[in-house]
Amino acid sequence: MRKIPIGVSGRHLHLTQAHLETLFGPGYQLTVMKDLSQPGQYAANEKVDVYSPAGKLLAGVRILGPVRPASQVEISRSDAIRGKFVAPVRSSGDVAGSGACKLVGPAGEVELTEGVIVADRHIHFNLEEASEFGVKDGDVVSIQVAGKKGGILDNVLCRVSSKYALDCHLDTDDGAAFELSTGDEATLVKSYTVTK
Repeated sequence: MRKIPIGVSGRHLHLTQAHLETLFGPGYQLTVMKDLSQPGQYAANEKVDVYSPAGKLLAGVRILGPVRPASQVEISRSDAIRGKFVAPVRSSGDVAGSGACKLVGPAGEVELTEGVIVADRHIHFNLEEASEFGVKDGDVVSIQVAGKKGGILDNVLCRVSSKYALDCHLDTDDGAAFELSTGDEATLVKSYTVTK
């Protein structure tokens, strides 16, 4: 079975059009810095400052586009500890009851009462790739990575859509713990036995 490419994601945020305009001005549109692994998704040139309820600053957090129906901020557990953020582990878009923050842009500020999360480990598959790997949307699998700090990462959510392209998304804490970088590869592990 072929390997799955890994993308290590740093802290970033997604915005609604209304919040984008509050932060950058009426009618503002994001500008593309570079395309991302998922079709139609991109890293924007624009950044904002993110403040925790305790007043701790994450400066210059990059916005990913295009705009979305709900704003959310994705940080690592290390960010949450250092910045005193409440940030439950969630799938993208699942922000109900998550942490609060303040966003500060060049034209204004936005208070988010919820939206701060640590993104879960997940793999994007298109329909053909899901069939090839024998997974379906919502399955939870493990991945194995090689290297000096290789190992197995559990609780990796499978996300399947015709709009996706094969890529495993990990945050910077997972990447650092296993010495992984974007472009490294993982092997899908559906089950394994721990011997004592």
